[in-house]
Amino acid sequence: MNAMEFPWLTAIIVLPLVATLAIPLIPDKEGKTVRWYALGVAFADFALMIYTFWYKYDFQSSTLQLMENYSWVPQLGLHWAVGVDGLSMPLVLLTGLINTLAIFAAWKVTNKPRLFYGLMLAMYSAQLGVFVAQDLLLFFLMWEIELVPVYLLISIWGGQNRRYAATKFILYTAAASIFILVAGFAMAFSGDTVTFDMATLGMKEYPKALELLVYAGFLIAFGVKLPIFPLHTWLPDAHGEASAPGSMILAGVLLKMGGYALIRINVEMLPNAHVYFAPVLAILGVVNIVYGACCAFAQTNLKRRLAYSSIAHMGFVLIGIASYTELGISGAVLQMVSHGLIAASLFFLSGVTYDRTHTLMMDKMGGIAKVMPKTFALFTAGSMASLALPGMSGFAGELMVFLGIATSDVYSSSFKLVVVLLSAVGVILTPIYLLSMLRQVFYGNQNQELHLDAVVSDVKPRELFITACLLLPIIGIGFYPKLATQTYDVKTVELAAHARQVLPVVAQQQPSSLYSRIFTAPTLASSQVESLVNISK
Repeated sequence: MNAMEFPWLTAIIVLPLVATLAIPLIPDKEGKTVRWYALGVAFADFALMIYTFWYKYDFQSSTLQLMENYSWVPQLGLHWAVGVDGLSMPLVLLTGLINTLAIFAAWKVTNKPRLFYGLMLAMYSAQLGVFVAQDLLLFFLMWEIELVPVYLLISIWGGQNRRYAATKFILYTAAASIFILVAGFAMAFSGDTVTFDMATLGMKEYPKALELLVYAGFLIAFGVKLPIFPLHTWLPDAHGEASAPGSMILAGVLLKMGGYALIRINVEMLPNAHVYFAPVLAILGVVNIVYGACCAFAQTNLKRRLAYSSIAHMGFVLIGIASYTELGISGAVLQMVSHGLIAASLFFLSGVTYDRTHTLMMDKMGGIAKVMPKTFALFTAGSMASLALPGMSGFAGELMVFLGIATSDVYSSSFKLVVVLLSAVGVILTPIYLLSMLRQVFYGNQNQELHLDAVVSDVKPRELFITACLLLPIIGIGFYPKLATQTYDVKTVELAAHARQVLPVVAQQQPSSLYSRIFTAPTLASSQVESLVNISK
């Protein structure tokens, strides 16, 4: 990095964390000053991101930009190495938007407000660090730091079973993090040089067995966060007990960390192993979609239904990552951005509904649309986006993934047909459980025990503003997907070419019978092999 250049990314990451140090010094008894302070810090950081990327970032370049590299702990080989490209930049902006709105959504927190907003800002910093880290040890450190605030936010400000949900979350995610550490050290110490620099690690040649084991370790770790079946069971409990702001961040940002890491590390740094695991990812994606949709339909708790819906939607990310096409990988990134916005809006509105009814059980609701028509309209708009209505961002993301896997020349026609048909089953189930949710909550007869007509008020200006900030980009991207895709298309094109360059090697190997049925790659024509070799050059 040029000594005269301002460290933009470091400032973006460190600002919320440093700001937490001043919270104990703020004279405030009821938390009103602290919440304005936290919101101001979050908004200032988000504004700094927009300024930095608008004036300092080249959208036509696929290389890492705004790079900073400082020796942090030389004895451990730990470097403060950060940078952004088309893969991380949209997710950094998503993190800024969701966290800022989540702090604004937590306006009524009166229990330990200093601790609450301090944890929110600390978590904000750690999430940003995950998306921009270019040192594997720094990536692991940020990944771990993020776990503590989430655990405390659930266990202190959650629902009735908050301690169980928080403990389950920390056990799953902390145990999975061990795989990141072990796999990272295996990569770092492989070969003649010891390094944690991710660019250098991506250029190393690993023994086949080691690369497969490392890939599997990362897949388990990131699969818990995404989450992938059967590593998903912490998510419904965490969502069911977390407060609305906590659920917004869980669904809007934390799940995206798993998808981002799969692309950044598993696909980009371990392409040889990805060849063998790609069909597994596609199959797991289909399982996520169908299983998540079926389980969502069975839930009577509003937030648990939305949680299983998130599991289903993350299945499309897995299929896009496994597609080996520019369109599929681009669709996976768009699906992450889109789902982050949609899920955050739905979980926020579920919190708005809970504030009025004091229940999340849909069988105890009914007829709320009569007294909360604006909430009903906003909830319906979010649900339409979640079920991939044309004109909404969810439709664009899922369509790109479908087209990406359907047009892939890597898989056999029968494999693609099965993946597309089973995924379509999940798409059909999605409107069923979402429209059923709307019917149970907003239609029918009112539960007289809730006394809705006497005490319930519709959305307030603050709540309307938060929802509008999420729905506007959802609709904008739905009508013009290029608003999002143009920020990362150059990177996904390069990433697809990078992943495909190892296929000629596979094409010349003797595959197993199951492998040959799944992949077309072992029987690629010579002309295809030559074109792939040219791409790799």
